Amino acid sequence: MKYLVRDKIFAIGEDYWIEDDAGRQAFLVDGKALSLRDTLELKDPTGLVLITLRKKLLSLRDTMTIERDDKPLATIRKKRLSLLRNHYRVTLVEGTELDVSGRILDREFTVEYDGELLAHISRQWFRVRETHAVNVVREDADAALMIAVAVCVIHMAEKERAGDDD
Repeated sequence: MKYLVRDKIFAIGEDYWIEDDAGRQAFLVDGKALSLRDTLELKDPTGLVLITLRKKLLSLRDTMTIERDDKPLATIRKKRLSLLRNHYRVTLVEGTELDVSGRILDREFTVEYDGELLAHISRQWFRVRETHAVNVVREDADAALMIAVAVCVIHMAEKERAGDDD
């Protein structure tokens, strides 16, 4: 299923809706402006918090955590940098690792598990300049988690580009 994201550029304190491919509001990204550290909440249309994204305070590399029901679900770290692609590693608490790679700032990247495509994030499907899609390819993939991963890596890449490592 495709989810449409209008780029408000994931600023802390900014709230924005992610719509499904029928144009219905599917997820609200709620940026917590008064938080001590970067915090974003992914909510369903009724306001229920599905996932919380937080910047890890003490870390050698830029790291964010994904929590569900106030329990750790995953950690996201920048894996390595090459000239054309960014790579992030998503480590789920049970040890499963997802690989996120592509041109994050261009909104052209994938989320894979063991070489299998789970989600594809792309602007290529749209003529509207500030819109991209998160296409959750596998039906059994956790859509909220795939959206959270996409939001998180874009947020991390934007912060790195701005030179804000705090």
